[in-house]
Formats: sequence, C-alpha cells, structure tokens
Amino acid sequence: MQDTTPFPYAAGFRSLTEETPSPVALAVRGEIPHWLEGALLRTGPAKFEVGLRTYNHWFDGLAMLHRFAFARGAVTYASRFLESNAYRAAEATRKIAYAEFATDPCRTLFGRVAAIFDPKLTDNANVNVVGLGGATAAFTETTMPLRFQPGTLKTLGVFAYEAPLSGQVSTAHPHYDAARKRHYNYMIEFGLRSRYRLFSVSDGGVQDEIAEIPVDRPAYMHSFAMTERYLVLVEFPLTVSALDLKFSGKPFIRNYRWQPERGLRFHVVEKDGGREVATAAGEALFAFHHVNAYEEGDGLVIDMIAYPDAAIIDQLYLARLRAGTPLTATGRLNRFEFGLGGGGVSRRELAPVAIELPRINYASRAGKSYRYVYGAGIEVEGDFLDSIVKVDLASGGSARWYERGCYPGEPVFVATPEARAEDDGVLLSVVLDVGSGHSFLLVLDAATLNEMARAETPHAIPFHFHGNYFPGRSPTA
Repeated sequence: MQDTTPFPYAAGFRSLTEETPSPVALAVRGEIPHWLEGALLRTGPAKFEVGLRTYNHWFDGLAMLHRFAFARGAVTYASRFLESNAYRAAEATRKIAYAEFATDPCRTLFGRVAAIFDPKLTDNANVNVVGLGGATAAFTETTMPLRFQPGTLKTLGVFAYEAPLSGQVSTAHPHYDAARKRHYNYMIEFGLRSRYRLFSVSDGGVQDEIAEIPVDRPAYMHSFAMTERYLVLVEFPLTVSALDLKFSGKPFIRNYRWQPERGLRFHVVEKDGGREVATAAGEALFAFHHVNAYEEGDGLVIDMIAYPDAAIIDQLYLARLRAGTPLTATGRLNRFEFGLGGGGVSRRELAPVAIELPRINYASRAGKSYRYVYGAGIEVEGDFLDSIVKVDLASGGSARWYERGCYPGEPVFVATPEARAEDDGVLLSVVLDVGSGHSFLLVLDAATLNEMARAETPHAIPFHFHGNYFPGRSPTA
C-alpha cells in the first residue's frame, strides 16, 4: 500500500505578506566567494489569498520579487510585491480580478460573458526574471512582461511588444544568443486561424518577427529549444480549441485536453531568415522545461525534463500541496535526436534521477554541446523537490546535496572569473528550512556540490520558480 503520510513541504505554500523593501544584511555561515559581485533576482508566487478566496494553483499566486545582492563576501536581501495590474486590483477590491493559470475571477454567468468582450490578460509576472532589450523584466506566460528597477525592485510598467507582434500567450523562458546579441521567444495568437509567432528582441530593444506557423489546436508549451542556428518549438499533445478558450468560462489551463494520439511535433526554424527547415514527430509525452539543445552533424539533439503525460499539472493544485500530499509525477532527463533531412525521433533517458527546474552553464554552453545539468531533485520518494542534483552527461553519473527538512529551489549557475572548465563556478539556490521556519541562500561549489556558505533570510520564502544572476556592483545590478 502506498504511504500517504503528509510531507512537511506544505510550509512552502503559505502566503508571505511581509515585504523587505530596504536591503537587510544577512548573517553568513561559511564563506561566500569575494568574486561574487552582483545580484540574484527572482520572482515567484507569494500571496495565495485575496479577500475570502484562495487561488487554485501554485502557478496563480501574486508575484513577489526577491533580490540577493553580493559584495566582498557579504550578502543582503530585499523583497517587494510586483505591482502588476492584477496585484493592484486585488489590493483595491479585495477580490481576484484577473484570470490566472487555473483560477477564474468570473464566478457568475454575467461575469463570464462580460469577460469575453473585455478580456484582461494577467500581468502577474511570477515565473522568471530576464534582462530584455536593455530592461530587467519579470515574466509570466502572457505577453505582458513587467519591467522593474533591479536595485529597488520598483515596478516600472509593461515591456510593450510592437506590431506586428501580437498574441495572448507566450513563455517566461526566452533564450539569449550572445553572438547575435538578441533574445528569442514565441507567442501564440489565438483566433479562427491560430498561429505561433517566433520573434527576437535585440539588446537595443529592436523587435523583429522571425516566422509564423499556423496551428489548428495550439499546444501548451512552457519553454522551447534553441541551437546556434535554429529555434525549435516542441508541441506537446496538451492542446486547446481557441473557441473553448474564449467561451467556456473555465480557467485557462482547464480548457486544454490531453490528446496522446497527436504525439510530439517538432518545428525547426532558422534564426536568420525564418525558414522552417524541418518537422519531426515523436511519441506523446509532456515537459515544462527544456534543458539545452545543439546541432550534431546533420541533426539536432534536444534535452528536456519529460513526464509520461500532463498529470503533473493536476498535482500542483494548491489544496494538494498545502496538505503535503505525496507526489507521484516526477520528471526525468530525456534526450531526443532526429535528422533535419527526415526520419524518426529517437528518445532515451540520460540519468535515473528525478529532476526539475534544470540549469546549465548557460553563458558558455547554451545552444552548444555540453556536459553538466543542475536541478532540484527528489531524494525521498513522494516528497517535493528536496535536494540539488548534478548530472554528468559524459559518464551518466550524478551527485547530490541533501539536508533533511530542507527544500531547495532552482540552482542558478554562476561561473568564476577566468573559468577553465564548464563546471568551474558556484550554484545559488533559495532553500526553505521547515525546521527553523526560515529560508536561506545556499552557495555550493558547482564542481563538487560541497557547501560553501549559507545566509538565512528574515522569514520563510514561498516556493517559487526562476530567476537569474546579474553581475556588477552598481545599484542597478
């Protein structure tokens, strides 16, 4: 019989209503490398209740920004709610005013009908923080990333996409090509003729449409792949009818249907020119996160964290998580390979470890052949993400950091100055210690996963998703 004993990870899904707008110095145990001069900026859901209602899903909570700033071996912490329209409306009315991933504010028939004619896309950017077109922006899965001042965390307003770029849904995981000095992303425009729209944004803010791909039933794609020359959209068989999305009155994700008979569909598009050079099909599965992709000979290699189906979405509803329910859906690191000239798609598991929130040495290896993957792992079966793992793709081996009662988030890799090896650097992760009731910033040696330092925050930080390290000592780091 399966053990149904609740896990203590439920503490990571309690609301945080206290802001820390002025940076506070954190006591450091161990030694933070003095070459770390910059800031780790993160966003994530922090407030799960508005008035008498609770959001339905982990992905729905109102966003809070977090800043860990490093200088000469010291670290400070600050946090502020992202003052999105969704947040401001909730604060003003004490009601959920914007539809989120799995929560719909329109509870009456009249409200649902009105929403059809006056749709309000949420700008509750609780998924990722990225530098974009000269700005620092928080992202969610709509086409409304929010700019903010990285030194003070003050919200500045929407990063506006310009015509002909238009759509309702996008990804919070744009890719950056350092050689071209451009970010790449895609958006979905729903309609009688829906389409995927691939585009780029230069460091100077110039926006260009790259390609349009028509689609009958758009797929839910949380991320996509990039190689040196190509962008790759992987359509999972979790799809939606644009008409259902508009008229059903259901929360966004409840309109999607799992259709395994569709399998996977790979679309390979040139960065330069926008030509779709290949398509491929594979067996059905689901993924949130791509890890990396690269060209090999006349084919492509695409790595992602795969699930047999989309049941993981249902396991992340807030009521289940707050009960500490044992989780059964875990992602595995899978590799997909296919030729650009046609043929089938091969798939294999790269390591027998449960892993999510994957990171690599992005600055040097994005879109290229690589060796190491880092992520949050699961040491105790059924538990939430309770460890940090490192997978060596050359050997298939893995290493792990684990401490009982501690739940780490995404490990962000930061390379040392003059790094000579791919794993020459540190990992930065925000960890919840359920025993102390506080979170701490964890610094690990990326080569060995040995702990170098930790610094406790003034309170517990709810489990969140993504962020990035921004080098530099200026107040806007």
